[in-house]
Amino acid sequence: MGEKTNDAGLPGEQSNHAMNALVYDTYGTPEVLRLEKVAIPVPKDHEVLIEVHATSVNSWDWDLLRGKPFVTRIGAVRKPRYRILGADVAGRVIAVGAAATRFKPGDEVFGDLSGCNWGGFAEYVCATESALTSKPAGINYAQAAAIPQAAVLALQGLRDRGDLQKGQRVLINGAGGGVGTFAIQYAKLLGAEVTGVDSADKLSMLIAVGADHVLDYRKVDFTARGVQYDLILDVIGKHSAFALKRALVSGGIYVMVGGPMRRIILNLLWAPIIARLEHKQIKLLVHKPNHEDQEVWKELVESGQVLPIVDREYLLSEGAQAIQDLGEGRVKGKVIVSIKKGTFK
Repeated sequence: MGEKTNDAGLPGEQSNHAMNALVYDTYGTPEVLRLEKVAIPVPKDHEVLIEVHATSVNSWDWDLLRGKPFVTRIGAVRKPRYRILGADVAGRVIAVGAAATRFKPGDEVFGDLSGCNWGGFAEYVCATESALTSKPAGINYAQAAAIPQAAVLALQGLRDRGDLQKGQRVLINGAGGGVGTFAIQYAKLLGAEVTGVDSADKLSMLIAVGADHVLDYRKVDFTARGVQYDLILDVIGKHSAFALKRALVSGGIYVMVGGPMRRIILNLLWAPIIARLEHKQIKLLVHKPNHEDQEVWKELVESGQVLPIVDREYLLSEGAQAIQDLGEGRVKGKVIVSIKKGTFK
């Protein structure tokens, strides 16, 4: 199946080497992260070993690092389940497990490892084949790493939970991050009229990616301005169910992608009552990473219909700062941790 591997699952002399990885052993702020030499993993039967060129940072990394909300500690109350964070990766396959058939050494891939073993903030990572998709042609590794989790969340929120239709009026709250920038582009492709809500410094970027209207959340509360929407996709999730129903037309749908756990629970408790009395639906999106939805984005990117929005690049040694910047909302689109030199070429 291509390049031969030795007993450690790596070509040539690499099997004798450790790899650099950003690790942590206790919950806390990004200061608990450290760059460390660890053993290069060996792929199991249905896994492949990837030489990671780039990984992107997601809000899930921020939550798992801090162990907040507490639900992130289920099954790992005292110490993290995964020593190495990072779900979104793009890189090159260098070894395959005995039962792996979809990829061979040398293949360029991208994917979301949140359904298997995480580990993207490292020079090498193992992943099940089902978590991966062939890297889109015509873009670099950094752009590919920006796609998996954020783009799939946008797709599942709009298409599956939101039942997005042509001509609908759509609002995206928290539109300036990864999910939001993909969601704007996808909604416009389907012929929606899109309003993006975020901080003032991100509004020009939202217009550049296709938003028809933009709102500065510090100046305008979208639930109190008398405008109603067919579909609201909310990455922030801080409004009450009673406020949200004011911003929905009869038959409208609100999809909560993220937000404080208390607000999620309260809104879901009120959802059946609001649905019955006002014919407005409040839903929660539960992320389902899968190869099929990654393929949808692969085709859209290759055809030039959408483009990953990458804010800036960090080195692996700067990974803690990348997570800090995302956690504090200082990111437009996606931020990338570049593992291999030349990622942006």
